[in-house]
Amino acid sequence: MTRQLTIVDKEGQEHTVNGISGDMFKHIHVQHLINIAKESQLELCSNCSVGNPNRLSSGEDLGKYFTSRGITDFKKVPDNDIANALIESCVIDDSHGVLVTSIGKTNKNHARKSVIEFGWTIGVPEKSNTETYLHTKIVPDATGVKGESSNEGQNIFHRPANNGAYAFVCSIDVYRIGFNDINRGYAISDAQREQRYKAILQALLSSLLNPQGAMTSSQKPHITDFKGVVSYSEKLTPAPTISALNETYEDEIIEIAKNLNEIEKDSITVNKFSGLGQFSEIIKNLISEKPYKIS
Repeated sequence: MTRQLTIVDKEGQEHTVNGISGDMFKHIHVQHLINIAKESQLELCSNCSVGNPNRLSSGEDLGKYFTSRGITDFKKVPDNDIANALIESCVIDDSHGVLVTSIGKTNKNHARKSVIEFGWTIGVPEKSNTETYLHTKIVPDATGVKGESSNEGQNIFHRPANNGAYAFVCSIDVYRIGFNDINRGYAISDAQREQRYKAILQALLSSLLNPQGAMTSSQKPHITDFKGVVSYSEKLTPAPTISALNETYEDEIIEIAKNLNEIEKDSITVNKFSGLGQFSEIIKNLISEKPYKIS
């Protein structure tokens, strides 16, 4: 279910539009990634394997991880070792981040930043709309409202429906897959990083081909078109991202990439696509590549 947002366009004008939180797309991506991880036999902690949003934060898996290595005083475990442990233990905690609040029953905090990030999916001003429809629950006897406290009898409620063009933004720091931000090293092997990289991209494609979420059983999105730009960097120079709320976003990204490539040769590649078919081809080609790694 979308929310109402107030945004500012490039001219400084305010608009109220509907939008979908990036948290929802992270949730969708996680669900697809869990399925892919199970099928590919990638590492999953006990919570993530069943879709528990607490992930490694409850500390039970980390407690077992350190206990199996002869460590029982969790308070003395350095953050560097905790980072390595959570990266090794689970592809979800590695790629989507986690806030560890305890190890075993010992209070110990550690945070890992997400590798993949989603912005709000925002309705383009004057190209999106929200309508409200009246719904009733079908019951055998609808002569009166009764048993409201137990959800029995006739109930009347309103449900919003949204339509329009939406701006979608997503970025992936591929070099950070398996990367320990504390010691600036990799906690897993190159082969494991490559498996996780492919799974993350495959889950992203699945998230856009089959977006799941609240009320999709009765309000499955009608995706009539999906077009835009995939920009990626083969160096540490960030790939440019301009929101599609800016009508000239494609030209802006291409111009930025041109200038960045003059600063650092062959660092940025830009692929335009028009339709999910062309987008899936770009992802297919990227999956065949090796994930970037810093020394």
